[in-house]
Amino acid sequence: MKSLKKIFLFSLTLPFFFTLAACNKNTAEKKNKTYAPQKLTVQFVPSQNATTIEAKAKPLEKLLENELNIPVKVNVSTDYNTIVEALGSKKVDVAFLPPDAYVLAHKHYEAKALLLAQRYDVTGADDHDSNKLVDFYRSQILVRKDSGIAELKDLKNKRIAVQDTTSTSGWIFPAVGMYKKGIDINKENIKTAQIKGHDQGVLSVYNKDTDAAFVWQGARNLVKNDAPDIMDQVIPIYTSAKIPNDTITVRGDLNDKWQKKISQAFKKVAQTKKRHAIVADVYGHEGYTTAKDSDFDVIREYNKTARKIDE
Repeated sequence: MKSLKKIFLFSLTLPFFFTLAACNKNTAEKKNKTYAPQKLTVQFVPSQNATTIEAKAKPLEKLLENELNIPVKVNVSTDYNTIVEALGSKKVDVAFLPPDAYVLAHKHYEAKALLLAQRYDVTGADDHDSNKLVDFYRSQILVRKDSGIAELKDLKNKRIAVQDTTSTSGWIFPAVGMYKKGIDINKENIKTAQIKGHDQGVLSVYNKDTDAAFVWQGARNLVKNDAPDIMDQVIPIYTSAKIPNDTITVRGDLNDKWQKKISQAFKKVAQTKKRHAIVADVYGHEGYTTAKDSDFDVIREYNKTARKIDE
């Protein structure tokens, strides 16, 4: 009976210890989120020509400074892995991250996605911009119409232009899409060429430098000035499921007050016509909605399959 009594008393106190531990954990997490910036560093990887986009990003600094009342520096990075590491080392405060890179930053450095970008829906048959704002997009695999490549199986023994391996539309979703159809990009004598910028990926196919390209749906619109016949000459053979849009992500120790201020600043910048034009020029963002971590569970699911490809 004494043993049973001890067990009973322990069972009563056990929930208390778990509750106390949870409270201590929450308190520790809140203490960790103490960073209040005196100046703000914002970084992104351009989807178009880096030099052109960096010049366009300069006015964004002033807009954010007016909203936040602290100095802001906006600059371009070479790849998403670099930005993720910069968030972790506290060299960058705010990052424009695609969903896969955000998942990595959240997992390793507790980075937080504040906002999901909105863009005009281009997921119609001809990539034509609609008037509808959406917080998702799709990936495509493009080929030349005259290439003789009609199906994913035809990509065997071909050369494919890809983006960074953390790029959701430029690598993860199309590579997994191929894998699900029985084509392993690391086999089948497929060669990949990492190319900076989705516009350059499109042009590499158009100019016959590669046989196919992994890009986000709508990327052909980026090169219409250089290649007016792009829609006729370069066509998709694969279109992915919905992918969450890019994020505005902040370093993990940023306090709640500044998370809110930065969220409001980006939303305000996108609301007025003149300000909106600057954000749209820099990264194609037309507006923002509040993000939550569960929005990216689909990315985590695709990542599991992506890891199988690399085994």
